[in-house]
Amino acid sequence: MLVTLFACGPLSAAAGGELKVGSDISYAPLEFYGPAHRIQGFDYDLVLAISKHLGEPIAVSNHTFDDLLPAVRRGTYDLAISAISDTRTRESQVDFVDYLLAGSGMLVPAGNPKHIFALSALCGLRVDVQRGTSQAAALAEQSDACKKLGLAPISLLQFTTDDEAFGAFTQGKSDVHVTDFPVAAYLAKTNDHKYEVAGRQFALVPYGIAVAKSDPALRARVVSALHSVIADGEYDALLKKWGLEQGALRSAPVDAGTLFSK
Repeated sequence: MLVTLFACGPLSAAAGGELKVGSDISYAPLEFYGPAHRIQGFDYDLVLAISKHLGEPIAVSNHTFDDLLPAVRRGTYDLAISAISDTRTRESQVDFVDYLLAGSGMLVPAGNPKHIFALSALCGLRVDVQRGTSQAAALAEQSDACKKLGLAPISLLQFTTDDEAFGAFTQGKSDVHVTDFPVAAYLAKTNDHKYEVAGRQFALVPYGIAVAKSDPALRARVVSALHSVIADGEYDALLKKWGLEQGALRSAPVDAGTLFSK
């Protein structure tokens, strides 16, 4: 099956019959650039597998995370896959075909010098995060809670990509890097044991493939294709390849994020 890749802007609809897929390609091990600027990661492998069962090629484009859902709504992309947490608020904008369970995690220097084990321990600390993520919202809420208790608020540093946020952390500009738990675990594993994940993951939610609410037919086709990927064993093989077995979600539900909301 032909797969067309684009690293910058989306493919014009007039250029071919591919499904246009948006992704913020800066989130290893879900989606990231490997050697020769080739896209890698669980999300990328999964959307390729889904493409085979749909019988259509895809055009994957790198796109700013906090504009992915608006881009799906305005028709720039048919789908978006980018470790997007399926939340009640986001479900008001698009539909999600859910495919993985994941929480959030906190990355700290090895030895955890500031003894951080929960969000409540972040009052007065410098914390970096990617703008527009569920983690950014959780940190803003926690910062307000700190102030209500008479404690210093969180000094929140927000960046366009998770790579930029992590870069600030490695440069000592922040005390804690907050991101999706699989990403935090991957960073701890692949950076010479300089960092570790503090405490347990929190705010467990499903990741979802975003589809416009105006296109229920495409949503149904993606659900069917994902069921096929799960049934033929490729889903489990990809989980094992990327070390994400604990997040297995083998039912492809639609908009299941509401079940995990407060």
